[in-house]
Amino acid sequence: MSTPSEVAGRYRLDGRLGAGGMSTVFRAMDNVLERPVAIKLLAEHLAEDEAFVARFRREALAAARLQHPNVVQVYDSGRDPGSGRHYIVMELVDGPSCADLLRDCGTLEIDTAVRIVRDACHGLDYAHRAGVVHRDVKPGNLLIANESDTTKLADFGIAKAAEQSRITQVGSVLGTAAYLSPEQARGEEAGPPSDIYSLGVCAYQFLTGRLPHEYGSLTELALKQQNDPIDPVAAGRPDVPPALDRAITLCLARQPEARYATAIELAEALDAGLRDEATDATHRLESTTQSLQSDPGLTQAMPATGATQVVASPRPAPPLSPPTPYGGEPATSASAPAAAATTTGTRNRRARALAIGLVLLLAAVAVYIVLSATGGSAGPPLQPVAEDDVPAQVDGLRRLIEENRAGSP
Repeated sequence: MSTPSEVAGRYRLDGRLGAGGMSTVFRAMDNVLERPVAIKLLAEHLAEDEAFVARFRREALAAARLQHPNVVQVYDSGRDPGSGRHYIVMELVDGPSCADLLRDCGTLEIDTAVRIVRDACHGLDYAHRAGVVHRDVKPGNLLIANESDTTKLADFGIAKAAEQSRITQVGSVLGTAAYLSPEQARGEEAGPPSDIYSLGVCAYQFLTGRLPHEYGSLTELALKQQNDPIDPVAAGRPDVPPALDRAITLCLARQPEARYATAIELAEALDAGLRDEATDATHRLESTTQSLQSDPGLTQAMPATGATQVVASPRPAPPLSPPTPYGGEPATSASAPAAAATTTGTRNRRARALAIGLVLLLAAVAVYIVLSATGGSAGPPLQPVAEDDVPAQVDGLRRLIEENRAGSP
């Protein structure tokens, strides 16, 4: 199929604005309403994926219901009868994307970065309350309108339509991996906390000029997301107020429950952080984070997915400590050697949980690599995790990833 000069007998294409693996965006003129618009033409190969087309139409309808100053409005969608290309007609935003700003400037002024992210928070909050999750928040989807100097979120719903498409799945993951939340990287359903994580990555990049995790492969990113601490924003931008630094860092928590509950909470925290003040939500989340960090076994628990077919043996809960009487010392009923043995046993259980978590993480990454190398056939199922043979299984999974990486696109 060739690119048409006119779509649906109504929209005249005037020039290309950008292109990606899934679509090409054109500046166009609506000849009926006599107004400029943007038209996204889906890639030709996607027209053959009937399941994708059905999801695309469903998500386009959901996006079209969103009408908010910080959301790019969807006007129309359909299939051009002449070329057979599926299209979306959207509001034309006359201005750069944040990806353009980063490419041209490297970093943004602190006030500018906060204003952009705050605008995006308002758009996300509106969408979340309407039951729509973006799933692909990144600088390229944050557009700045020159006339109003407001930020508008683009491409609502498109990532959801692509999630289950074997044609686009691997490329989509690799292309936007840096902005995926840890739960998305594990193949779990994305919710509002995933959008908040992705927006936090954007805020971090706007201020520091770098990503929270530098990586050379999907395997390396997944391991760093799960295990490595994130450098404070101030390490690369000392003039950032400490409270603002903390607010952004909280967005990047591994656990969804340790992030802001709503996008509006994040917007308020950013405004306060600009004044080097912390909101009640920030204080609450810092307490939650400290609680999670005090028990590594909680932070490392990672559920297995149907795709990995890896299961961990259930383990009994650790014994409860005796209650502490009000105003007194903890009650004791065991000798000092017994207490030391209990502490050692707890540490051993946590170490096993960490090891099993690593096996599960590598297994999920291996599935991505194998799918890309085999065209969607995952091969034989992976074996259950055996506690007494974790090192051998880690080595085996790493070999599996290396053997199939060469075949990935």
